[in-house]
Amino acid sequence: MSLYGHILPALVVLFAWFGSTGVVAWLANRGKQTFARSISWAGFAAGICLCVIVYVGHGHGPSGPDAMDAYISFGAALVIWGWLELTFLTGIVAGPRRTVSDPLARGWRRFSEAAATLIYHELAIAAVMIILVSLTWNSANPTGTVIFTLLFALRLSAKLNLFVGVPNMSDEIMPGHLEYLKTYFGPRRLHGALAFSLVALLALSMYLGMRSLAAPADSFAAVSATLVFTLAALGSLEHLFLALPFRDGALWRWALPGNQQG
Repeated sequence: MSLYGHILPALVVLFAWFGSTGVVAWLANRGKQTFARSISWAGFAAGICLCVIVYVGHGHGPSGPDAMDAYISFGAALVIWGWLELTFLTGIVAGPRRTVSDPLARGWRRFSEAAATLIYHELAIAAVMIILVSLTWNSANPTGTVIFTLLFALRLSAKLNLFVGVPNMSDEIMPGHLEYLKTYFGPRRLHGALAFSLVALLALSMYLGMRSLAAPADSFAAVSATLVFTLAALGSLEHLFLALPFRDGALWRWALPGNQQG
């Protein structure tokens, strides 16, 4: 394990995950009159970052991408993801259903109604992912696309587990105008789906960790693999928080308006 190939990129992901989540939570919990401006500026930044991912994916010299290319691609993917999350948390892009759950709904009806609360947003994420994959296909530096795809997979897993039901809902940073979404959460219980998700994510993290350690020290491959591994490990931790009586939302309490910090 090397300082620049493993420890430093792991720290970068940790601080970026913490800081970016806080920024998005802060923007989404401000007054509705600020949403259009926030979305516009974030969208402008996301458009630039899309071009950046393509450039650093293909625009390297004959020696191939270096560690900085991996960091840049990772950061750009995080900005694009943050913009998409902001469109959802502000309620601008969600789904056709924006009312509370029908308490009598069961089975497929309950699932379809829950899906209707966010389907437009999920399709938007999928569309961006397809664009990234197509633009970076066979590129020497697919870091940004891999990071974005992993974020999408982690999000889907978390949402499905919340729908089925988990012991700890971790909904502290959800803005007030999205309170109706909580009515679609399942009962507070430890379900087999969460256990399966945890095992799968831990296995994925171990695999990615071994790839990271197997890469040449301080190389682009080591940095890129460590960035992906650390994000997967954090995703595993977030899923673990769903099963434990730990209010991880308190980590971002500093980002919430004063009247929502209770």
